[in-house]
Amino acid sequence: MKVGLLTREFPPDVYGGAGVHVEFLAGELRSLVDIDVHCWGTGEASPGVLRHRAGTGLEGANEALRTFSVDLSMAAAVEGRELVHSHTWYANLAGHFAKLLHGIPHVMTSHSLEPLRPWKAEQLGGGYALSGWAERTAIESADAVIAVSHGMRADILSSYPTLDADRVRVVRNGIDTSLYRPDPGTDVLERIGVDPERPYVLFVGRVTRQKGVPHLLRAARRLDPATQLVLCAGAPDTPEIEREFRELVDELRRTRDGVHWIPEMLPRPEVIQLLTHATVFVCPSVYEPLGIVNLEAMACGTPVVASAVGGIPEVVEDGGNGLLVAYDASDAGAFEAGIADALNRLTGDRHTATRMGEAGRERAVREFGWDAVARRTVEVYEEILKAN
Repeated sequence: MKVGLLTREFPPDVYGGAGVHVEFLAGELRSLVDIDVHCWGTGEASPGVLRHRAGTGLEGANEALRTFSVDLSMAAAVEGRELVHSHTWYANLAGHFAKLLHGIPHVMTSHSLEPLRPWKAEQLGGGYALSGWAERTAIESADAVIAVSHGMRADILSSYPTLDADRVRVVRNGIDTSLYRPDPGTDVLERIGVDPERPYVLFVGRVTRQKGVPHLLRAARRLDPATQLVLCAGAPDTPEIEREFRELVDELRRTRDGVHWIPEMLPRPEVIQLLTHATVFVCPSVYEPLGIVNLEAMACGTPVVASAVGGIPEVVEDGGNGLLVAYDASDAGAFEAGIADALNRLTGDRHTATRMGEAGRERAVREFGWDAVARRTVEVYEEILKAN
């Protein structure tokens, strides 16, 4: 079976959960099918990885238009493949073009939905209308749509009611628990200035509306003074949200110590060490189809405090491997107070935090291996090829 995997992110250019998903899925798929990865980038080509860039003459153009030019390049390059599998709106249109041009099936994995991310209009301007059109066009005509959680499947069918529900399968995200595992070292903490003798809350993610970072920073005003806050937060969507984030961090630093902000993307081993030693990991997302970063924290033996949105409750068991906080867009204050209370509960009770962390590690190992994700994905390919 010859498969073309279409994605924006691929190592070394991975900045979000969708990129992590494609990286590990591709690694497992190579032993099961003949796979070529088509991704964005200008780096050196490698066997089985083809990098595409925006068309000349589009420098400075809207990001959506540049994306479509990359999609055209990808669609042309997958000639000879028997099936294409696209990830995120950045590559979905390439899959749709390939389906029409080459007469091959198109499978797409939906990691998020444009109709549920209206704040992206801040980032893309009029391009948000184009990204929504691209996603709708692809998802309504794809031969199969893979949702990364049952919550995501429900969102897909709600957002696109004309889509045949039988075409939407659930294949949850995974985690490599041999890579993400507790690291006893403390050199990264020492370099950053984190005191290993004091509890700390860790956030890892992009500075976006979706990830709820401003909510976290306002919630942090209520944290126990003994608790440190470590923010591995970069890649802001817009200058406006970056400015808001900086102002909130500066305000927090004026009232308490132990606030550490790392704006650059750290190497994976360093993130693993930070995850390992965190008293609690926090995921305050206002929209999250699943949240691979929660699995990463669990695999490192760290309890999770997260918003009860999207697919997060399928990963974080309230009272088991973490605590869930209800999110209501109309009452940000209650959400922020709930985040603070849950964080204080665990930073103030190391025994419970340790127990939840151990339970999270056990669940990650038992239920979320990438080998199982890849096998289920190939089953979807086989079903679609047989039907076609």
